This record gives sequence, C-alpha cells and structure tokens, in this order.
Amino acid sequence: MPDSSALVIGADLSGQPIAQSLRLANRHGLVAGATGTGKTVTLQRLAEQFSDAGVAVFAADIKGDLCGLGAAGNPQGKIAERIAGMPWLNYQPKAYPVTLWDIQGKTGHPLRTTLSEMGPLLLGSLLELTDSQQSALYAAFKVADREGLLLLDLKDLKALLNHLRDNPQVLGDDAALMTTGSSQALLRRLATLEQQGAEALFGEPALQLEDILQPAKDGRGQIHLLDASRLVHEAPKVYATFLLWLLAELFEQLPERGDTDKPLLALFFDEAHLLFAGTPKALQDRLEQVVRLIRSKGVGVYFVTQSPADLPDTVLAQLGLRIQHGLRAFTAKEQKSLKAVADGFRPNPAFSALAVLTELGTGEALVGMLEEKGTPAMVQRVLIAPPQSRIGPLTEAERAALISSSALLGRYDKPVDRESAYEILMARKGVAPQDQAQTQAAPHEPGFLDQAGDFLGTTAGKALQSMARQAASQMGRQLVRGLLGSLLGGSKRK
Repeated sequence: MPDSSALVIGADLSGQPIAQSLRLANRHGLVAGATGTGKTVTLQRLAEQFSDAGVAVFAADIKGDLCGLGAAGNPQGKIAERIAGMPWLNYQPKAYPVTLWDIQGKTGHPLRTTLSEMGPLLLGSLLELTDSQQSALYAAFKVADREGLLLLDLKDLKALLNHLRDNPQVLGDDAALMTTGSSQALLRRLATLEQQGAEALFGEPALQLEDILQPAKDGRGQIHLLDASRLVHEAPKVYATFLLWLLAELFEQLPERGDTDKPLLALFFDEAHLLFAGTPKALQDRLEQVVRLIRSKGVGVYFVTQSPADLPDTVLAQLGLRIQHGLRAFTAKEQKSLKAVADGFRPNPAFSALAVLTELGTGEALVGMLEEKGTPAMVQRVLIAPPQSRIGPLTEAERAALISSSALLGRYDKPVDRESAYEILMARKGVAPQDQAQTQAAPHEPGFLDQAGDFLGTTAGKALQSMARQAASQMGRQLVRGLLGSLLGGSKRK
C-alpha cells in the first residue's frame, strides 16, 4: 500500500507504486510532454492527491476538461484495465471540491485584481511597454501614491494619465518622464487591452487569498480552476500576467512556515512558456527569485508545458519532481533537446532515458523525484495512475450547479465601483462622473476593523476603518512593488 503522506503518481513496470513525499512537495515540479501524451490527466491526478491530503490547489483549465475534477469518474476500456493492474490503488470514483473562476465571469466566479495591487512593473509587461513608456508609467503610479489616488480599474489609470498630461507640474521632478508621446502611447495600449477583454480583470471585489486557501467542508483541499480555454488564445499576456501577480501576492502575504509535513497550496501553471516568453529581464529575474524563495511559505509551483526547454535553466534547477511524458524528435535540433531532457534525470542502469523518451505511450512518463534526504532519486519509467474523478469536461448544467452551490456564491459576482482616481479627478474638474451602477460588496464575516467600528460608534468607527484600510492598502501596494522592483530606479531609470 502507498504511504498516505505521499503523492502517489503511478506504478513502475513491476507494478510497485511510485510516490513523492508530501513533505517535499513544496520543492516545485514539472509536467512536460508532447500534445496528446497525457499531461492533463497527470495534472488531474496530482490535483486529486493534493486535495485528499488537505492541500489547496489553484490551476488553469486550458482545454476545458480539467473541470472533470468536479464529477465522479466512470472508468472504462484501457483506463479500467490500468486500474485493475494496480490493486494497491484502492480506486474509488468520486468528485472533488471544485471552485470555478473566469475572468469574464461567464463560466465561473469573476476573477479580479486592481491596478494598484498589480503595480507598474507587471502592468508594463502586460502592456508591452518600451523603456520610456515604462518610466512614464512609474511616474504616474508615483503621483497616485503621493496624492492618495486609488487605481482600481482601467478608467482610473486613463483619468490619471489625462490629468498628468493637462497638469504636468503635478509630476514635479519626474515631469520629463511623462512626454505627450509617452502619455498618448500608454492610452493607446490601454485601449488595446480593453479590446482584448482584459478590462474585466481589473476592479473590485478583488480576489482575496484567504478564499483560495480555505479547505472544503469535508477537510479536503479546495481545488480552484481558472477557465482559460479562450483567454490563453485570445489574450495570452493577460493570462500570464495574472498568474505572475498571484505568485507575487502569495509570496508577499504568506508568512514563513519552514519545513512542514505538507504544502499549504499547490499552484499549477499550464502553458508555462507564456510566463517567460517576452518577459522583461528585470521581471524574469524577480520571478526566478520568487520561485526559489516561495517554497518556505508552503507553496509548491508546478509548471506544465511541452518541453523543459520552455523554462529557464535557473527555474529547472529548482524543480524537485519531474514528470516527463513522451517527446518527438524529428529534426537535429529536437534530438539535441531530447538529449538535454534525458540528461536532466539521475540515470537508472536498468534502461536508457534517452531511448525511452520516444517510446513512451499515452499515460506513461519518466519520473524523477527527490529521496527523503532531498537528493535526486534514479529516474523511473512509470504508468500514471488514473484519476478518480471524470476524465473529460463537465456539462453546462453540471458547471452551473457547481457554481450555484459554491461557498463563494455572491462574494465576487457583483462588481463594486467605489470612489477612486476617476471619481476624484472628475470632481476636481467639476465634471460629474459618468453614471454607473453602484453595487454593494457581498456580505462578509465581520473582522477586527468592523468590530472596532461598532464599538466606537458610527462617526469614529468609520474614520478608524477608513484610515486603517487606506494604510493597509498603501502598505500592500508598496510591498508588491518592492518585491517586483517596481519603484523608480534600477535598470528602468533612463
């Protein structure tokens, strides 16, 4: 029987279970392989294992079939045969606790963050700015901080840019950074972003990390799935930028946990090459640093991509679990890449990893893990154990039922448009902001600030709540920018 404190991946050719200790699961991992070799099913199996262990999961559903985690499996054919060949598996078809998210809010709860929380470096990468345009964006954020202008959504930033164009003296020493050309270029880039449907990503209520860390009612880890089936094709930069923001937020907000029996959260980044393709070097350097350090916060990051070559060597060197499905090598370049993949494993005298890579069938993989001491174990040829949930997507009715029964129903579904930079700047100009539907935030459990407000009474309480939240928001934005190197200076200063 496999150890319950381990991620059971599958069986070797002798039928013995292959498992990675949960204690080492925050050392990150990789699931790679050519299209059609079984990466998604492997990801599904890993998500189930984490959930059973009480570990929260956040993953992107790229093809739209990972949501099958929310329904019980019905193994047939070759899947049933593989289960029969693993008598120790104790296979029990079951659904897993799943929360569905969608940036557009159509196939899941709306997923949002704010511009202030994202910061200028990530936003600049999303907008694909030049150095001079990036410097102008830094200057705009600096003014927003100084004048207490919250940047929640795109209209806030557009209003700020127009304000700085008309009142350049507000920039002070940074006036030279905000030329008419750079201001117009930023506004054009924001318009393009809106056309891609990215406007829905920015606003409130923004995602709260505690909501994705909350366990399910039965104690299993909640599995959060972002529907990226259209997003990754229509706006891949938006998809990648959101994941980078989530990683940075987790690093900033989670406390140090040290060595524990299991991770707090497992993040699966599908189409992982998008995280690094075209990423400015300053941002990539900090991303690599966060990946290295975030494991002490109890977060395991698992990259899913076609080839390990899609990731920087500095990231590959930090991965403790490698699951490599079959690869195809028809050209000299592909054969060279194939050898590099094989050389990344600790050799097993029983077989040649290089030869096996092109022989692997669907649902088979070469697996490299860590031994208990943290050293690499010999590579194994493994038959991946089938997931206990459905292999395939949910129906529209099943998806709707899952959303309607979600513990987060009503918390994020209605947008909130509170006073921010747009409203303040319009008021200064004596122009009434456009009439917009004002909605109230979803009910929430009263926290310390709310209780303090009740105790002190209406006027003093509201003042205390406002001051504390402003301070917390300001501190949070500065922390994120400090982490991502977003403050003016460094390589971006021209």
